[in-house]
Amino acid sequence: MITEPKKRDVALVVDDSPETLRLLTDALDGAGMTVMVAMDGAAAMRIVDQITPDIILLDAVMPGIDGFETCRRLKREADVGHVPVIFMTGLAETEHIVRGLEAGGVDYVTKPIVIEEMLARIRVHLANARLTQSARAALDVSGRFLLAVSRHGKIMWATPQAQKLLTDNLAAATEDELVLPEPMLQWLEQVQKGKPGSKTPLTASFPDNEQLQLQYMGKLGPNEFLLRLAKDSSTNTSAQFSSELGLTTREGEVLSWLAKGKTNRDIAQILGLSPRTVDKHLEQIYAKLGVENRTAAAAIATSASRRNS
Repeated sequence: MITEPKKRDVALVVDDSPETLRLLTDALDGAGMTVMVAMDGAAAMRIVDQITPDIILLDAVMPGIDGFETCRRLKREADVGHVPVIFMTGLAETEHIVRGLEAGGVDYVTKPIVIEEMLARIRVHLANARLTQSARAALDVSGRFLLAVSRHGKIMWATPQAQKLLTDNLAAATEDELVLPEPMLQWLEQVQKGKPGSKTPLTASFPDNEQLQLQYMGKLGPNEFLLRLAKDSSTNTSAQFSSELGLTTREGEVLSWLAKGKTNRDIAQILGLSPRTVDKHLEQIYAKLGVENRTAAAAIATSASRRNS
């Protein structure tokens, strides 16, 4: 049986020092990788227009476009945004390390470079990148509308379905960069500070499109939060329940979520209410509908939705 040769990982090395380029090219080639080199940021951008590397080794201090700005530009490219970037720097001060991480780097090594350490870091970040890509690919196939944002609301990544909705509903804060609108930034900040029993809702509507909602799913890292996008018709549905079934606006909202199978605790979190308040609304809903439990109320709600669909 003929087996296909193992695919070689592709590394892009960006450094203005011929000696460093030669050292790394020999080491990476010896480790079984295909190596591309660039001596400045502009050349690196031209390369990634043609080929997507698996990892990028980037000198922090270069003439012209420095490594920090090069990294920011690389991260704006859709095909390169997921590629791990390791900074190489002779600057060991904390402020430079922080600048590299804030620009989108995943790691840094100080010069002079210790080849064994560099190769070990590359193996770790390549493995992590593959796991992340596999997870995102699975989410893409399943049709999940998921995205991750920083604490400042910058979109860090999104599945294709979510990306399309975001592009249609968000204005770019700067060129090639999407951020959440200010009301949602305030909501995200409150969710991050939330404690058990907090009344901050875990779902928020877009200011200009109330049917498009974001749901807080959890924290992925120190500065990465997972959100889910959903097109929800509960606004129209709750108004329909309010008018047709003689409910208040809030009772209509509670019933619409009840009809979707949400528990009292879920409804409380979504609407920013206490569970006790939800219980009281349900008591009023049962009385107005002439039923005794949530199953019967949900059945009436489902029937009303079908009549109006």
